[in-house]
Amino acid sequence: MIKISAHIVPTALSALLLAATLPAQTISQPAPSAQSSKVRIVRLSEVRGAVELDRNTGRGFEPAMANLPIVEKSRLKTGLGVAEVEFEDNSTLRLAPDSVVEFPQLERLSSGATASSAHLVKGMAYVSLVKGAKADEFTMLFGQQKLELLPASHVRLEIDHAQAKFAVLDGTVRINGPSGVTDIGKKKTVTLALQEQGTPTIAKDIAPDPLDGWDKNAAGYHARTAAYSALSSSPYAYGQNDMMNYGSFMNAAGCGSMWRPYFASASWEPYSNGAFAYYPGAGYSWVSPYPWGWTPYHSGTWAYCPSAGWGWQPGGGWNGLNNTMAIAAPSGGLHRLPGVPVHPPRMGEPTISAVNLRPLIRSEAASNESFVFRKDSAGMGVPRDGLGKLDKISQHAIERGSVSTNIYISTEAATPDGGRSSAHSNIVPVSMHMGQAPPRSSMGESVADQRSVNSGSSNSRSSGSSSVSSSAPVRSSPRAR
Repeated sequence: MIKISAHIVPTALSALLLAATLPAQTISQPAPSAQSSKVRIVRLSEVRGAVELDRNTGRGFEPAMANLPIVEKSRLKTGLGVAEVEFEDNSTLRLAPDSVVEFPQLERLSSGATASSAHLVKGMAYVSLVKGAKADEFTMLFGQQKLELLPASHVRLEIDHAQAKFAVLDGTVRINGPSGVTDIGKKKTVTLALQEQGTPTIAKDIAPDPLDGWDKNAAGYHARTAAYSALSSSPYAYGQNDMMNYGSFMNAAGCGSMWRPYFASASWEPYSNGAFAYYPGAGYSWVSPYPWGWTPYHSGTWAYCPSAGWGWQPGGGWNGLNNTMAIAAPSGGLHRLPGVPVHPPRMGEPTISAVNLRPLIRSEAASNESFVFRKDSAGMGVPRDGLGKLDKISQHAIERGSVSTNIYISTEAATPDGGRSSAHSNIVPVSMHMGQAPPRSSMGESVADQRSVNSGSSNSRSSGSSSVSSSAPVRSSPRAR
């Protein structure tokens, strides 16, 4: 049995996206806490469309891909896209199109609690915190104000050049600014001028936004996982949501228990596609494009079993951003993954180096009524919600090469004003579901026009393959127009 060990501690439904990007601003960074640590587990957990990340490499914003670690002083920007950032307790921040957010503080205090701050420079963001330790600190910054969020709180914050508006979707938050400190309860909306120090205006209702459905589905996905993780003593609870959705543990003859992704035959290899991303002070980190590709590449061991193929086995700890070292048996000894750049990126060289040792196979929607699951896609292209359990479909796809299933696409329920009062009025959140669409009389106008539902290129649609690119984000779900 050949083993490759990957270790890391990162300091880490679909939508039609129409927006433009603007330069980001910066704010002063908080002073480090006494005896604090920058070792955090924060990642870019989802990328849809045009998303860029400044990883503090000195290069500014660069095209992003899912599973990039987020470190302190990172900046995230969306254009024609949306993004999600996941923290170690399954709390999340989602960024709407045409938005910019910075992370001036990502620390672990000497007590073990985390201290996180996110500065919304422009646009709109949702933050949903799971139930957890009250000692953890999460602060949203905007203008001269800051929101102190408690566990189980859920907010939507939107700013423009003149004013800010935040809605408390759940829980309680505290606004702390020039006008003083005020606690805001659930189902209230606060509006305040960014350039003035007047008293905030508080309304006892929340106007809906077209992106609320997308946010609700994503928050629910993470909340369900957080509840499961709370019952588990496993040190690998972070990322279990994706692993359990896209694969399962099995007992392989002669190799013991190992986790394998669905839609992966014995010939699939875990390091054939991905990227090496450079982080100052840490070197290059391996980044996997797969929707489950976080925990299995950040800890434990990838082992090749002749009876099953490659599988992941837990073990070891989280040992830094540099996860490019490998342990190869039977000869033993530490070896770097092949293709790791040997020096920091020089002027003009990319800070993300793509790896495509073989074509990257995707599963994808073939039409508005059919989704194709492909052998050796290993979950690439499969939405994380809506298509049910994947185990049996995976088995059929591996046996036959590909399997098609009926799907339907539905938009979120329309808001009272038709969802057209928001700056995101031209964005139509959609969800993919397995099976036949309900009768139109029960759905109204909820079936979306899917004339361009495919997310891959024409080459990927015809051959079932694509590649990881350092100049474009990896997309893992269909788009709608």
